[in-house]
Amino acid sequence: QVQLVESGGGLVQPGGSLRLSCAASGNIFSINVMGWYRQAPGKQRELVATIGRGGSTNSADSVKGRFTISRDNAKNTVYLQMNSLKPEDTAVYYCNADRIVTKNGGTYLEVWGQGTLVTVSS
Repeated sequence: QVQLVESGGGLVQPGGSLRLSCAASGNIFSINVMGWYRQAPGKQRELVATIGRGGSTNSADSVKGRFTISRDNAKNTVYLQMNSLKPEDTAVYYCNADRIVTKNGGTYLEVWGQGTLVTVSS
């Protein structure tokens, strides 16, 4: 069974930093694109940033210059470094992997983590 487990959320003051991690497990051979999405109370889930297996990235305009996505393919892990946090960044952050191939030939599309809460407040 393939799964994604996020960690690193919490309460931080405006202007502060947090680093989210998301580790994929389950006899994994490769993962295509990994990314972070977020959902604030009363709002739809939105893209934060994605990163391809080769390192190409894409991010929302609202986080450009503040958030950095990275990944370690050997560890099947994706990170989100969040700096200069604002109250409007408060949300549940979800990790996503769009195509996971396992060593026994299985393919899993659109795998989601359970989410981690980030609260930015003084």
